[in-house]
Amino acid sequence: MAKKTNYTKNGNEYYRVTVTIGRDSNGKLIRKEFYGKSKKEAEAKRDEYLNGIKSGLNIDFQNATLGPLMKTWLFEVVRVSNRIKPSTFERYEGIYRNYIENSQIYGLRLSAIKSIQLQRYYNELYESGKTSSQIKNLNKLLKKFFFYAVEEGYILKNPCSSKSLVIPGEVEQEETEIEIFKDDEIEAIKKALEGHRLKALILLALGTGLRQGELLGLKWDHVDLENKKIKVEQAIKTVTIIDANGNRKLETREQPLKTKNSARTVPIPSSLIPVLKKHESNQKEEKLKAGPLYNDNGYVFATATGNPIDARNLLRAYERLLKKAGVPYRKFHALRHTYATKLFQRGVPLKTVQMLLGHSDISVTANIYVHVMQEQKIDAAEEISDLFN
Repeated sequence: MAKKTNYTKNGNEYYRVTVTIGRDSNGKLIRKEFYGKSKKEAEAKRDEYLNGIKSGLNIDFQNATLGPLMKTWLFEVVRVSNRIKPSTFERYEGIYRNYIENSQIYGLRLSAIKSIQLQRYYNELYESGKTSSQIKNLNKLLKKFFFYAVEEGYILKNPCSSKSLVIPGEVEQEETEIEIFKDDEIEAIKKALEGHRLKALILLALGTGLRQGELLGLKWDHVDLENKKIKVEQAIKTVTIIDANGNRKLETREQPLKTKNSARTVPIPSSLIPVLKKHESNQKEEKLKAGPLYNDNGYVFATATGNPIDARNLLRAYERLLKKAGVPYRKFHALRHTYATKLFQRGVPLKTVQMLLGHSDISVTANIYVHVMQEQKIDAAEEISDLFN
């Protein structure tokens, strides 16, 4: 029996059906064509498309592919959002460039993507030496993108939301003990700080628990020496800025705080007030010495010409300080952990510690300092030990 077709293209016979899907901005009818080896196949493709439209999909959903649309989303939506920090966009762009662009999933049609395709890609990445953490970060970004694709009507369901999709090699992370400085190490650091340009910064980190970026972004307008308190309102970070064309440059920028709870008021220990006053006096001398070369940005901690301190330079100076003090190296964040630990050891309630640290949720504080809190429980039990004597 002869095959019934009604259209010839590139020497091949097809059956073609058309459907009107609306009008364009000029009022002209928009027609879409569907081809098949038979009338039944062409009509099935047409019906599948129309059913998708009825379900709320974008009229162009069949043509959208993962890579190009994800790049559009990243550069034209995510990059310009006030809710996304430059450092976060830099991380997202790196994931896209390394794991989506030029990858096997780049050209996948969005409407046809299944979780199993992503699972296979994740498995291959893991087998090629990528870590579970790297794959997990990729999955998180894809999940955000697919939610956007659902909102825009390109797909009906987020394939990364499937409970059957797993991160290969992922194991439940064990609690890692936080790093803190011991009392004798603190004394050694204090001794090494005598006459040091960063004395006020290091001691303030130890006495307030401010994060590195929060300390570098601190301005004198935020410091009330008379009432012994600091308003934490911003942070500074050196980030790679990526423009709409993908051009990159390194900049030190003020940026929003880590979370909404990070904006907080923190008391200054009385013993640090003279240290800060001395630091302020020294800074005024630097300002006079630099003259018109001084860029007065109002930062509490700045270079000799008033510019923001580069985070990398701070860490180098911090490492040299520990070496001078004879103290084993610990991350700068250990100063913050030491502050919180000392608060717990002195009986400060968990909720108060959470507020002072600026954690988004009390469970975050509890999970980080679970070891310290366990010690508190033991000490609490000893408080009633005399009942059994």
